[in-house]
Amino acid sequence: MISIERQQGLFIAIGRRLNRKINVYAVGGTAMMFLGLKEATLDIDLVFENEKDRGDFKETLKSLGYEEMDAVIVYGKKESKPEMLTLGDERFDLFVKEVIDFVFSEGMMKRARQLHQFGDNFMLKIADPQDILLMKCATDRLKDLDDARSIINSTKISWNSVVEEAKNQKKLGKERAIFDLGYFLEKLENKLKVKIPKEITDKLWALLDLKGEE
Repeated sequence: MISIERQQGLFIAIGRRLNRKINVYAVGGTAMMFLGLKEATLDIDLVFENEKDRGDFKETLKSLGYEEMDAVIVYGKKESKPEMLTLGDERFDLFVKEVIDFVFSEGMMKRARQLHQFGDNFMLKIADPQDILLMKCATDRLKDLDDARSIINSTKISWNSVVEEAKNQKKLGKERAIFDLGYFLEKLENKLKVKIPKEITDKLWALLDLKGEE
């Protein structure tokens, strides 16, 4: 597990070594720690705006001793897998624009208002809780249900905004994301007894039947 203190130290070390300014978005457990929703994470999930930024960041991690690993081991045959680097039991998952079945959209970027700077060049923006929830359903790993429950129980989720982002994902060609989100929310309710407004899941499933855009 990567503690808040260890994550902070890693980001400071990375910021010192980056030779140009890079904007990065934190999702998953990394974002949850910055929002006070979690004390440790298994991996550091980051989203980049382009391949060059990810490539330069990856080279910085390699200079700190991290090595590449095969993402198939963790993500199987899912689309838009990250590039992954590890050192001991620490792991970075580096995505570009897409996180599995979701596009990290312009709306998500705008909602990431909390900013942290490490050194002169590492600019880290923290995803909004509702968007962290969406990304949790995209990765859908064992710990993600527990994390999603924590997000819902600890923050005020704008469910209508979640539906609007689902509509946006459909416009971006990611209709699969709606299915994954609906299925994930049903698992939360059935397995962990998290109360999900029925009208929200109804709206999500209805999106899959729409013949054209609103």
